[in-house]
Amino acid sequence: MSLRRNKPRCGVLSFRLCLDRTRQDKRVKPVAIFRHAPTEGPGYFAEFLDRRNIPWKLVRVDAGDAVPGSAADFSGLVFMGGPMSVNDDLPWIPPVLALIRDAHARDVPLLGHCLGGQLMSKALGGIVSRNPVKEIGWGEVRVSGNDAAKKWFGEIKSFDAFHWHGETFTLPGGATHLLSSAWCTNQAWAIGRHLAMQCHVEMTPEMIVSWCEVGADEVAANIGIASVQPVDRMQQQMSAKLPFLNGVAERLYSSWIEGLKA
Repeated sequence: MSLRRNKPRCGVLSFRLCLDRTRQDKRVKPVAIFRHAPTEGPGYFAEFLDRRNIPWKLVRVDAGDAVPGSAADFSGLVFMGGPMSVNDDLPWIPPVLALIRDAHARDVPLLGHCLGGQLMSKALGGIVSRNPVKEIGWGEVRVSGNDAAKKWFGEIKSFDAFHWHGETFTLPGGATHLLSSAWCTNQAWAIGRHLAMQCHVEMTPEMIVSWCEVGADEVAANIGIASVQPVDRMQQQMSAKLPFLNGVAERLYSSWIEGLKA
């Protein structure tokens, strides 16, 4: 488990200054970010927090870091993606589900990306199951026409998100539908300050290149399916599509941090 704070990071004096500024901030508790696979880190979300001097702690589930037993020590909890299923018999899944329920009970904001959104859905009563098709690469998602979607997305009606999933979730009780795509009906939901997404908005150029390398065999095995892009096309479209996706992420994350617990 590692603790990240605002820049700069080098030298004892710099670190003390960082600590002093953090203590002066009303959000003295860090945001906990849960990584479930080495290549699926916080990406653009970490850059977003660093620019705002919001402290965050990386919980490397993939490296054996212990799952905290309570959400009380954090201002928010963020769950990233991963290649596993939330229905797999993995030792860390039950404590993560329990932690999500604890955060929900304490009203500590939750944010989920892909697997993270599935973990939130399962923990709060939804069902995670196989999607009709795999969805990999750039693809349009449409914003729902309700007040909650307006709060999160403003005037945005649709955008090209990045996808890499073979499962989907149902909405837990009390959730409001936010996003859908041609290949997956439930792409995002919200309950108050909690936001769960099936799609990825946290992407950086380095993450896309890395995923294309790690997932090349999976893509090759599904070439010809309309919902799966070749890896070269994903990377070719990156320069055109990623800036707008970063803008969407900026809006979502800005709204989400308004609820961070002091």
